[in-house]
Amino acid sequence: MNSVFFLSDAHLGFAGPAEETHRENTLLQFFNWISDKADTLYVVGDLFDFWLEYASVIPRRFFRILCGLNRLREKGIEVHYIVGNHDCWAGTFFPDAMGIPIYFKPVTPVLHGKRFLVGHGDGIAKKDVGYRILKKMLRNRMAVRLYKTIHPNAAFKMALFFSRLSRNHRLIKDKDEEYAAYARSLFVQGFDCIVFGHTHRPFEYHEGNHTYINTGDWMNHFTYGRLQNGLLKLEHWPPQGSEYDKPLEESS
Repeated sequence: MNSVFFLSDAHLGFAGPAEETHRENTLLQFFNWISDKADTLYVVGDLFDFWLEYASVIPRRFFRILCGLNRLREKGIEVHYIVGNHDCWAGTFFPDAMGIPIYFKPVTPVLHGKRFLVGHGDGIAKKDVGYRILKKMLRNRMAVRLYKTIHPNAAFKMALFFSRLSRNHRLIKDKDEEYAAYARSLFVQGFDCIVFGHTHRPFEYHEGNHTYINTGDWMNHFTYGRLQNGLLKLEHWPPQGSEYDKPLEESS
């Protein structure tokens, strides 16, 4: 039985050219590494800092990552995409062109005999009351259609500007314990494992045979979740001893 992997919060498109290239390269290395180890990959939101689809336009800057995901699909690996708060305008491109289903709510698969709940994790924190209202507005079909009337070049520039603005003004940090408490409430409902992203902080919590992980991010921590032989755990990239793990003298 191969592994199931969970990845979130790369926010591709947010940083400058050098950092973008570095993060893209590490993601492509990760995709290549799991290609003979994975049955399934769950993208748990905010792979892109902004995603908007047009009838005949694909965002050029994400071409390499889209090709990487497509190569996984060609190898027979299932890829599931749960949207986050930054890429919630995903549409039919992924399922129609790449065979990758899109989910706008948490999913509840049974993996390796365990009952999972997998979601991005936005809107859970108590302070997110205003965001939960904004979320409904942003995902309104009419709002998306109106935004698509803007030329793609201008639309992406505007979206990235507001994304940076909101991140720079985020003063209140989500608390890991608040998410752990929410996970415990789901354990009571019969779930064995919970996977979230969103906070950008890798976190692992165990309670008996139950596990909650936050996948962290692919901006600072380069962490991901892995379900192997029925055991869910948090791992760091690159794996120690892998071909991508540079010797100390090379990284100094």
